[in-house]
Amino acid sequence: MYYLRTSYLCGPLQMTELSPAELRRRRKQLLRKLPPLETVLRGSLIERYKRCGNPRCRCANGPGHGPKFYLSVSHPGESPHMEYVPQAELAVVSEYLANYARVREILEEISQINNELLRRRQPL
Repeated sequence: MYYLRTSYLCGPLQMTELSPAELRRRRKQLLRKLPPLETVLRGSLIERYKRCGNPRCRCANGPGHGPKFYLSVSHPGESPHMEYVPQAELAVVSEYLANYARVREILEEISQINNELLRRRQPL
């Protein structure tokens, strides 16, 4: 087992100190902490500034127009896909990305709990 840096996890050393009943209770607590699965989004938010090409524009000597935000999603064996995120959707997209990270953290601890129960030869 290994440590993950998150507030959700109790860590492998603490996990070995818990009884099977406590492990199952912890697993139920974690399931209740899962965000609604329709509110998850995988990817990264990228902030970009673009130049318009007009030599008289303020962006010619500055950072560019923006910030503009893009959702970057990559899959194994494929180039990352970038999708523009309108400013009005930025807060929701950020929340959905955070929910995805939270789901992954919670699933990792649930897996560790199940692994610990299996290691102890306890019913899952």
